[in-house]
Amino acid sequence: MTAASDIFRALADPTRLRIVALLRAMELSVGELAQVLGQSQPRVSRHVKILIDAGLAERRKEGSWVFLSLGAARRVDPLFALLDRWAEADGEDGSAAADAARLAAVRADRAAAAERYFAARAKDWDEIRSLHIAESEVEAAVARALAGRPVGRLVDVGTGTGRMIELFGAAADHALGVDRSPEMLRLARAKLAEAGLRTAELRQGDMYALPLPAGTADTVIIHQVLHYAQQPSAAVAEAARLLVPGGRLLIVDFAPHEREELRTSDAHVRLGFADETMLKYLESAGLEGRIVEHLRGGELTVTLWVGERPATKLKVVA
Repeated sequence: MTAASDIFRALADPTRLRIVALLRAMELSVGELAQVLGQSQPRVSRHVKILIDAGLAERRKEGSWVFLSLGAARRVDPLFALLDRWAEADGEDGSAAADAARLAAVRADRAAAAERYFAARAKDWDEIRSLHIAESEVEAAVARALAGRPVGRLVDVGTGTGRMIELFGAAADHALGVDRSPEMLRLARAKLAEAGLRTAELRQGDMYALPLPAGTADTVIIHQVLHYAQQPSAAVAEAARLLVPGGRLLIVDFAPHEREELRTSDAHVRLGFADETMLKYLESAGLEGRIVEHLRGGELTVTLWVGERPATKLKVVA
């Protein structure tokens, strides 16, 4: 009962209950929580500390920003089951609707900043990527990671100018690139046609709601996309949803770094990912994750991770 009493004590303040509900919707920085709640950052930080101590929230520092997410599922899932039952019986709290509206504004601000960045830099996108680490090294590492088995049906999430499709689409049974930016997709169509990959398919779509049914991909790639994600764990889970049993998800992104200026100069939301963080995302998505390779050299380190959907076990009939 000690754990239960700690949880209810932590949630005795209405603000902390609101914070838990907001973190259920998405990871947020302390500043964004303060914006939604209409409270000062020091006050919000005090509430957050109590939630962390109770195991209801987790804190991750990235440069000068602090991001918050929910605690372990074993602790928060029973809580949300209880809260949902109460909401069904008594109706939604009016403050919850107001918080949701302000949260939508935060999400819209993030998305608008990213859209402005992508629209302004679409033509130079490949060049921007190459400034971080030699793109030829990354592409060679991706080829090594995908070698040894058929690519099958390929989906490239956040395809950008279509470079992953350009490299691996010819070896795929079918190749599909998804990107939110119409400017990127226009460039990708031009590049893929020039490369002779006229059968490759491109669709506009959101990485959190991919326009594909579950179980339609053998290989999914997320190449240098997740550091722009507001909810990287949700993006990984959505990509994993596409995989057939035995399918694999290859993620390429930066290791943790302190290049704070990339938040403003390049619209990065995350300053890289630790191995344990990415492996946790993969495990939560139902995949068996592993570290493939760290590409050091240059200003930033690029890491490749793979998550595989366990193959369906055949039932033995006596």
